[in-house]
Amino acid sequence: MGKRYYCDYCDRSFQDNLHNRKKHLNGVQHHRAKKAWFDNFRDAATVLNEERSKEPCRKFLQTGQCVFGTSCRFSHMSERHMKMLEQKIDDEKRQKEDPDQEGSSNERSIDEWLSRREKKLAALTSGRVLKIEEEECAENIEIPPYLLSIPDLPPSLHPPPTGGWRVTLHNEWG
Repeated sequence: MGKRYYCDYCDRSFQDNLHNRKKHLNGVQHHRAKKAWFDNFRDAATVLNEERSKEPCRKFLQTGQCVFGTSCRFSHMSERHMKMLEQKIDDEKRQKEDPDQEGSSNERSIDEWLSRREKKLAALTSGRVLKIEEEECAENIEIPPYLLSIPDLPPSLHPPPTGGWRVTLHNEWG
């Protein structure tokens, strides 16, 4: 059967030869998929400037849908979304100007979290009972919020359930 070429942008595979690869890489579908991929990483300020320069899409405003989708030459962004994007840009600018502030003063750094975790584990393994502060009782899990905002986080990295893991004893095997 021969080698197969897999295109990450289009999520397609086909027989790998010069003709097929050149035909695919120059195709409209591949160019659209590649543009959509790189658009995911655009700067918020760039997106806002592009959306402001476009006129609003009448069909999208009336029905909430547009047959052209992402390739539409008109803007599908509402005023509310534009305001949210402006807020995001302002927050990013503030963080660049004052990186020590990090948005809110109650956020803890990952180093602080890891050091507290090591102390707790050391106390648990030595048999001592830890004195838990009142604020930590309210928060069963002390994971920094920016770690939880990562999309598609593997299940092994999600925090445990609030009641803990269910433990079932299997007395009989087989």
